[in-house]
Amino acid sequence: MTAENSHSGSGTERRSNMRPTLLRLISLLREPHWLTRRRVVAWSALLLVEELFLLLFAALWLHGFVVKAEAPTSTDFVSFYAAGKLTLAGAPASAYDQAAHYLAEQQATAPGVPYMLFVYPPVFLFLCAALATLPYLVAFAVFQLVTLAMFVGVMRGVLRGKGWGWIAPLLAFPAVIWNLGLGQNAFLTAALLGGFTLLIDRRPGSAGMLLGMLCYKPHFGLLAPFALAAGSRWRAFFAASLTMAVLVGTSIALFGWKTWDAYFTAFAGSREIYQSGRVDFAGMVTLFGAARRMGLHPGPAYAVQTVMAVLMAGLIVFIWRSGMSRPLRGASLLAATLLSVPLALFYDELLALVAICWLVREASEHGFLPWEKILLVASYPLSLFTWTIATAWHVPLGPVVNLTILSLCLRRAWRTRGAAATISSL
Repeated sequence: MTAENSHSGSGTERRSNMRPTLLRLISLLREPHWLTRRRVVAWSALLLVEELFLLLFAALWLHGFVVKAEAPTSTDFVSFYAAGKLTLAGAPASAYDQAAHYLAEQQATAPGVPYMLFVYPPVFLFLCAALATLPYLVAFAVFQLVTLAMFVGVMRGVLRGKGWGWIAPLLAFPAVIWNLGLGQNAFLTAALLGGFTLLIDRRPGSAGMLLGMLCYKPHFGLLAPFALAAGSRWRAFFAASLTMAVLVGTSIALFGWKTWDAYFTAFAGSREIYQSGRVDFAGMVTLFGAARRMGLHPGPAYAVQTVMAVLMAGLIVFIWRSGMSRPLRGASLLAATLLSVPLALFYDELLALVAICWLVREASEHGFLPWEKILLVASYPLSLFTWTIATAWHVPLGPVVNLTILSLCLRRAWRTRGAAATISSL
């Protein structure tokens, strides 16, 4: 045998030996029986501890405890607090005046802090004003703890959680830590939308009220009317409309139309801020953000986002009209919402976590499908490194996570529809 034949033979032998290993690895990922509840809880607890240490280190670094800070820093929450202070001072419209709002932010924290824009509808000023009656740090803690408790309570209902083991995987999701660190309102948003999907079948009026309260972030309710109309959930539809009308009407009565006019002016100007990159595209988890991060101009990026929004609306109409299970309807609505809106940041991925919990609920009742469990687990590291990878390599992972979750929803919906058709033909 020549050396060439010997080399060829050894290469063939190595490939032959590698094949069983590769097939076994695929099998372990396709049907991960090793991924038990106990292991998921233990690994989640470890990830949560690491994230909390990272959050603590970042806080110490930014506030000059590790190295001397070059400039004072704050969080997104200061934007809410400053708007509340201006409202309590009898000048709610000034929340949309950047100069006045920035001055209030500095008074609440320190001179020279980075400016945090406020472009929320005046209905959000009710909550901001209530928080501004407290000292700044106390208000920060109260807002985060209360809204986190609301979110956890809703998730307990979604997961039908027993004991406390389910808490670790819930809190270990990266968006939870980001929201805590930034003082954002994603806990509240996720609690309202999650509560809406939880109550829609049993208490449609209450579900509609929760949806109506979401008018402080109205773009996250973009697909809800399509879902309610397709599913003939008119009681929830009218409850949401009435709740929103009451909140808007009350805000006009208390704050005056001038405040709404100032909001519309600020909102119109904010488009340039979000499409210019002043808000880092790497932190966005939408197709618009991904397109801009990859170099598309605003026009084509909006076109891509618009096409996706239309597709998502049609998809939600199909799923909600087809009478799918509540977990599938809820998960698909939340995942499709994140894919349909042009603006959602990494902390807003809490909506994806609610969708994941609905899929886990569905799997607990009917069993996990091949590849489903490993893909759901993979959403954790993908979400954790979304900003880092998008910054370093211009690869946007946010939409990938949401598309994966939606694909799992569609796969289950397709199987459910196929099984129903088979039964009806018998």
